[in-house]
Amino acid sequence: MAVPKKKTSKSKRNMRRSHHALSSITVAENSTSGELTLPHHVSLDGYYKGRQVFEEPASEANDDTLEETL
Repeated sequence: MAVPKKKTSKSKRNMRRSHHALSSITVAENSTSGELTLPHHVSLDGYYKGRQVFEEPASEANDDTLEETL
């Protein structure tokens, strides 16, 4: 079993751990809705870089029409 010959100082230990810090996430503001999204991701309303990439799924649209008829 490997056993250290000398005690590791607090300075050396902390220098080794200097790269262990967590970094904050980067968020980008959507130009159309103003909501915060992750970079290179499509927003919840289907927009990417200011243009609509896809439309809402049909299941959500059907739920809205059901509520209007009731």
